[in-house]
Amino acid sequence: MVRIHLAIDLQYQVNQPSADFIFNVQAAHSPQQTVVWEELQVSQPVPLVSCTDAATRSRILRLTATPGPLQLRYRATLDIVHHVDQPDAVFETPINQLPTEVLAYIYPSRYCQSDCVTAMANQLFGQMPPGYRRVEAIQKWVQSQVTFESNTSNSMTSAMDTLNDRKGVCRDFAHLMITFCRALNIPARFTTAIDFGADPALGPTDFHAYVEVYLGHRWYLFDPSGTAIPMGFVRIGTGRDAADASFATIFGPVSAQAPRIDISAQTNPAHGWLMPVRRPEALSTDASFTWNGGNAT
Repeated sequence: MVRIHLAIDLQYQVNQPSADFIFNVQAAHSPQQTVVWEELQVSQPVPLVSCTDAATRSRILRLTATPGPLQLRYRATLDIVHHVDQPDAVFETPINQLPTEVLAYIYPSRYCQSDCVTAMANQLFGQMPPGYRRVEAIQKWVQSQVTFESNTSNSMTSAMDTLNDRKGVCRDFAHLMITFCRALNIPARFTTAIDFGADPALGPTDFHAYVEVYLGHRWYLFDPSGTAIPMGFVRIGTGRDAADASFATIFGPVSAQAPRIDISAQTNPAHGWLMPVRRPEALSTDASFTWNGGNAT
């Protein structure tokens, strides 16, 4: 088990007349990610509306801010229990056995135009035995072909742009890996977390994008950018691509400062709390699905 302490500070200046915010910064609730303690503070005395997505367990916070400064502060302590498998024992799930709620993750999406790379995906990976190792090969290929470079992409950058430019940040690596997986009919989704263990040379701690791939009726973690430690990921938002999992979506005249984020791991062998490390096994932090002929239970 991993115990993580997390702190997020977001600061904005809202101009006339007002602005609507949709935040996705709170740790997701899941059977294998337990929120031990958390605190959320919003500087303006405005109504807050919260909801949880039943499928992804992402937690959404909505508010309408008045003109002036707005600060959101989130603190949390979490316990994460990882499901661990041997990679060679994890197989791909046939299309006819995919639960209905997984089907959305085999289709092309705004940033992941998988229908544009079908021939390339089959040429590179089509002859490999289906399973975890094939997905791992996609991850390694993306990591080897794309250079991590800050300020080389923006909110309009898609997987096809990254394939052409061969540079980007974690979001771009994730989109490209998802695109190749879906081109091979392997469900893959975009997930946000905090980049625990990232090299300080890459910049301050920030929100991190990684990939979850559906194999053997479970979602497994992959970090195509290779900049963080998957064992230390705190799941926040999940979707088809970045359009579904932005940490803040804003409607109105607003200026923003860069997020201030801190994440740390607490170790205590007596409590079973381990330091996150890179592991060769297949890791998952989502409960398994039970196949019942088209729906997940």
